[in-house]
Formats: sequence, C-alpha cells, structure tokens
Amino acid sequence: MSERTQQTGPDQSPATKSGRRLAAQLAAKKAADARRKRNAWASGLAAVAVVGVLIAVFVTIGGGDDKPKNQADATPSASAPAPDAAAPPAPQLPEGADPALGTKPTVTPGTGELKKLTVTPLIKGKGAAVQKGQTITTNYVGVFFKDGKEFDSSWTSGQPASFPIGVGQVIPGWDQGLVGVTVGSRVQLDIPGELAYGNDAANAGGRPTGPLRFVVDVLAAQ
Repeated sequence: MSERTQQTGPDQSPATKSGRRLAAQLAAKKAADARRKRNAWASGLAAVAVVGVLIAVFVTIGGGDDKPKNQADATPSASAPAPDAAAPPAPQLPEGADPALGTKPTVTPGTGELKKLTVTPLIKGKGAAVQKGQTITTNYVGVFFKDGKEFDSSWTSGQPASFPIGVGQVIPGWDQGLVGVTVGSRVQLDIPGELAYGNDAANAGGRPTGPLRFVVDVLAAQ
C-alpha cells in the first residue's frame, strides 16, 4: 500500500470531515433553539404572574374604596332616617307654640246627641286672642260627629287655610267658636248641623251635613 493511500484512508476523507462539521453545527443550532424556547416560556410565565399580581392589587384597592360607599348609599343612617318624599311639609308654628301642633291630630267621633256648639280647648296657645274681622291661618281636620269619618283636612295638602273670621266667610260654628281663641291653640269644635252645612243632604250641594266635629290649630291672626 502506498503512502498516499495511508494518509487518505476512509476515516480521513474530506467528505467525512465535512459531514462531521455539519452534524456539529446542527446539534449546536438545536441546542440554541431549545434554550431560546425555554427562555421564552420562562418570560411568558413571569409576565402572566406579574399581570395576576397587578389584577389582585387593583381588585383589592378598588373593592376597599367602593364597598363602604355602596353600603352608605344603600343603608340609611339610623340617626338620620331618609325623609318621606310623599309627606307634606310641617307647618310653620308660631313662636313658643307647643310642638304637638306640628303633627296632625287624631279625631274621634262624638257621643250622644249634639244640640249646641261646644268648644273644647286641647292645647292652650300663648299668643293674642283672635278678634272678629281678623284673617286667621289654621290647620284643621273635619269629621262626622257620629262616626268620626274624615271628610276634609288641610293636612292632606300641607297648606294651612287662611280666611277672615267672624264676618260670615265661614260656617257659623267657626265664626262663633274661634273668636277669642288664642294664637297657638288647638281646639275641638263640635258643631250642630244648623251651625254647619245644615241637616238636609238635598240642599247641601254635596257638602257634609248633620253634626260635625273639627279640630282646629290657630297658627296666626292678623
């Protein structure tokens, strides 16, 4: 065998060396790709974890701010109940008046047969006495004397009624029963039919007939 043949044997051929280099390069590329994939997964997981932490912090902070506000909006304070929007406003009371005049009275029916005008003081006012010809401001409730059924009330609208007294502008029972009553008073007027709207329903024009009972608060006189 010649010297040239020995130096270029099967394991030392140029083709074999080239194949080994190519295989080594492919192996290195695969290893690099694998490392890049592992790094990408790790980065993705880290990003997801950071987003999860941020969401948790946001929800915790946001929930802490909103919950007391929502509770305050939904639950009225025990010391300051929400006002009733349908309730009429409280009347303007004269100075020094009994606070009870700010509340609608409960009016019960009368007993027996009513034969004459009867004035019963329920609250004594501290103001001046009402004089004939003055314009008085009142709150009142009117019921039928026999059964106590209400037929009229200034409390329904929340607007007190004003009118001249003692000059025939109202029923005789009011003209006679309210002159001399002091401002700030609450009085009960038991009025027989003849001093109210009469006893004959056919001639009453739809107004209540028979004996009536009124509870009247005198708020002003001028």
